[in-house]
Amino acid sequence: MSRLFRALTLVLLAASCGGGSGDAPRSLDNACSILKERPKYARAFKATERRWGVPVHVQMATIHQESKFISDARPPYRYAAGVIPIGRQSSAYGYSQALDGTWKEYRGATNRRSPRRHRIRDASDFMGWYMAETNRKLGISLSDARNQYLAYHEGRGGYARGSHRKKSWLLRVADKVERRSQMYANQLRNCRARGL
Repeated sequence: MSRLFRALTLVLLAASCGGGSGDAPRSLDNACSILKERPKYARAFKATERRWGVPVHVQMATIHQESKFISDARPPYRYAAGVIPIGRQSSAYGYSQALDGTWKEYRGATNRRSPRRHRIRDASDFMGWYMAETNRKLGISLSDARNQYLAYHEGRGGYARGSHRKKSWLLRVADKVERRSQMYANQLRNCRARGL
């Protein structure tokens, strides 16, 4: 009994320590506020735009949809019989919600030594790489947040097969990503004009 108690205590302590580091910025509807609050984000998004050509507002809208800017975001658990956790719905993790296999592909393709999905610079670089490959293979413009998101969510093969067309909920989400991307683009133009 005491072994079980100690194990449960350790699990609870570990869980209680992990909450604060992944917190999102305060105002997720204001691109200027996000970048002012988190200067590392601005540097990461600009570096990705220079390297891969993906506009900052497209990166931000996609990250908002995938993780709400929470660095250690994970998909929810699946439950057996409604109560017994049997693992997460996928291996997605971090700002970009990159899957284990796709992250491994990215590391091999870019020769990055030790990128981490919970670091904004690595997550945005991953997203830039993925979207640039999507542009190269499927011809989707780097500024087309809606279709880039659909290919990001479904995978390039799924997008090419049209799997997204059968998912009305996903099409609605992609429309939201497009609207947020345009909103962020307008905000970024205004805050740059003000020197922020």
